Amino acid sequence: MRRMLLAALSRVLQGPAAAAAAAGRTASRVVVASRNYADFASEATFEIKKCDLHRLEEGPSTTAVMTREEGLHYYKTMQTIRRMELKSDQLYKQKIIRGFCHLYDGQEACCVGLEVAIKPTDHVITAYRAHGFTYARGVPVREILAELTGRKGGCVKGKGGSMHMYTKNFYGGNGIVGAQVPLGAGIALACKYFGKNEICLTLYGDGAANQGQIFETYNMAALWKLPCIFICENNRYGMGTSVERAAASTDYYKRGDFIPGLRVDGMDVLCVREAAKFAADYCRAGKGPILMELQTYRYHGHSMSDPGISYRTREEIQEVRSKSDPITLLKDRMVNNNLASIEELKEIDVAVRKEIEEAAQFATTDPEPPLEELGNHIYFNEPPFEVRGPNQWIRYKSVS
Repeated sequence: MRRMLLAALSRVLQGPAAAAAAAGRTASRVVVASRNYADFASEATFEIKKCDLHRLEEGPSTTAVMTREEGLHYYKTMQTIRRMELKSDQLYKQKIIRGFCHLYDGQEACCVGLEVAIKPTDHVITAYRAHGFTYARGVPVREILAELTGRKGGCVKGKGGSMHMYTKNFYGGNGIVGAQVPLGAGIALACKYFGKNEICLTLYGDGAANQGQIFETYNMAALWKLPCIFICENNRYGMGTSVERAAASTDYYKRGDFIPGLRVDGMDVLCVREAAKFAADYCRAGKGPILMELQTYRYHGHSMSDPGISYRTREEIQEVRSKSDPITLLKDRMVNNNLASIEELKEIDVAVRKEIEEAAQFATTDPEPPLEELGNHIYFNEPPFEVRGPNQWIRYKSVS
């Protein structure tokens, strides 16, 4: 403000000629800026990596069209998830976030590419690395961070924390390894039963891929031709164990055996989008389930208690960041194909940082839920009833 006042005073002292020149320079900058924005391409076509196929004669397209609006949306969403996870890391280290906390940075192309390929009425269920999907499904950053800090304004009123976040047509956030996969098949069964042409995306990690319940679910889904996309997010490590040490076969997209599969570049949002569209169309056509393996990478350790460098090197992490980062890949595509400018994307970065800081402020000042609400929301749309506390003399009222 002081600098602006000094500049105005200087123009007054220098006379009308200097003021006119300054006005001319401002107008010139506005004209240049507006001309640059008008010169952006409305869309561009990109070559993308071909998917590996299992029991499929044809796969997703190897070209993808992206409009300028789509690109800006993908960039802002992925950048928001990245910054939200980095802020979560900071809050955890300050001991404001407690307990289990599994961060999603590095894998942003997976949740964003999947979400833009399906409908809001479709269903998603995932494991405990759920923050990115929660945001992609429409939950604001402030509600996610408030849930992580256990506050009343969190998306599940501060009761779920990192691993148990929910919203409409999003079923978590599940803490038991692999247990969400049978639940996802159940959701797909409901989709088929009600005949609404909806599908369910059922996600799990490479660490859960050897669970017996997953193979039982494959069998049921194939027998009943359920509209379920089984998605293995292969980030190369199950906790601290590499996939090569944990699995006799690392071709996770073939694990369905009798279920068709795709192996997809999970670091490219356009590859994920096109593959997910293909898989969704397959399910909606009544052909039954399909399996996707997204080859991706997490920058953080398995959880905040894992530094992430005892079983892999810093150099490995840095190499992935430098060669395959999903946000950098999208940014370069947009700039090189005249869909956006560096300055415009920097403005988005500044706006995202501001949003994250405001959300963090809310998440650290919002009150914790009162103890009397502890028993609420056990059931949906049921009359109130009493819940037993730690002993028989303590009772809580449960309201739906």
